[in-house]
Amino acid sequence: MPSVLIEIRRAIPAEEESRLMDAVHSALREAFKILPGDRNVRLIVYEPHRFACPPERSQPELYTHISIDAFAGRSLDAKRSLYHGIVEKLEDLGIPRDHVKILLREIPKENWGIRGGHAGCDVELGFKIDV
Repeated sequence: MPSVLIEIRRAIPAEEESRLMDAVHSALREAFKILPGDRNVRLIVYEPHRFACPPERSQPELYTHISIDAFAGRSLDAKRSLYHGIVEKLEDLGIPRDHVKILLREIPKENWGIRGGHAGCDVELGFKIDV
């Protein structure tokens, strides 16, 4: 049950926002094998002067930062698949590969309070972490 935050430097129409969020969620489903309804994706839109990005980017307005908090335990191959899948799907939306930064934070299950206040380690999740 990863928690995703997507940050961008430009306002876009609602349908584009949805496509962006769907693309990241789809990459997570494919790489981490999470359930279809396991969706916690947020989007923040900044004015460009409130979100500095590397100055050498050719289209700085397209710079996209993605932070993902997830249970610890995925394999390096799954993480590589996630990173590749995200940039590939965002490239299909017109965002250059080198304009995407992904930060994955792995958090032990006991540090998640979920499903009515239970520690994540005490809950049957319905999917495997060790993919």
